[in-house]
Amino acid sequence: MTEGKIIAVVGATGAQGGGLARAILDDPKGGSRVRALTRKPDSDRAKELARLGAEVVQADLDDLASLKRAFRGAYGAYCVTNYWEHFSPEKELAQAANMAEAAKAEGLKHVIWSTLEDTRNWVPLDDDRMPTLMEKYKVPHFDAKGEADHLFTDAGVPTTFLLTSFYWDNFIYFGSGPQRGPDGKLALTMCMGDAKLASMAVEDIGKCAYGIFKAGDRYIGKTVGIAGGHITGEEFAAALTRVIGEEVVYNSVSPEVYRGLGFPGAEDLGNMFQFKRDFNDYYCGRRSLEESRKLNPELLSFDAWLERYGDRIPIE
Repeated sequence: MTEGKIIAVVGATGAQGGGLARAILDDPKGGSRVRALTRKPDSDRAKELARLGAEVVQADLDDLASLKRAFRGAYGAYCVTNYWEHFSPEKELAQAANMAEAAKAEGLKHVIWSTLEDTRNWVPLDDDRMPTLMEKYKVPHFDAKGEADHLFTDAGVPTTFLLTSFYWDNFIYFGSGPQRGPDGKLALTMCMGDAKLASMAVEDIGKCAYGIFKAGDRYIGKTVGIAGGHITGEEFAAALTRVIGEEVVYNSVSPEVYRGLGFPGAEDLGNMFQFKRDFNDYYCGRRSLEESRKLNPELLSFDAWLERYGDRIPIE
């Protein structure tokens, strides 16, 4: 158990790390303490975490020495990278290497590494079912995380590998929600066909991670996949229609069309959705709803998430 022990949370002012930090802070009888790592300890979010009881420390994933200081004396750490900040798989790999080295150096007893599949294990670079991006990747924001897994095992760090899912919060903050077309109708555009998308509320990632820490060493050395639902595009559209009060249609396009939409990361996301579609049985099967609920009994369904946050989805 983690009673009285410090959990160092990378990205504590961000989505995943913020969810874990708040899960620990919201459980005052749990006995764990939050050490919130951030590059900007004077930011409003960092100050709010400090007000709630977190120890806020300055650390930078590009600065190994700062990570060692931030991990010192901690029981465990939640390690995560943010590809969408810099669009660099190489930077993610370097940052993961720093976290693994710092965790080893400071003798952490349990690290959770927020990872994803290296899709090249399913679609090799010479496979033309989807284009190769940046010369070395199929889905860059997946592949570098999956490639980095061995850095933790090679260093001998006691690690749980956490496979996350598509965030429903992307409908609010990432521009993935319904868009109004030239015909005036709202459409949710994805290239999943009739396949199901393993997805969840981002806050539940942190709560599931907290469940893993609370389980002690049960999940060390294991890969755990989590989701709040396995949902088709048609089901998303129907649920959004009920909440928005205006019809939302599911616009199922081909991966080729999606990759050509022109926004930053469109090619990466087009390949991502294609991977999830083409290997759907594996992808959803790896992300167990039952296991997720065991880790987090408060796990939200999509309908429950919409009831709580649906009014924040921007509609023009």
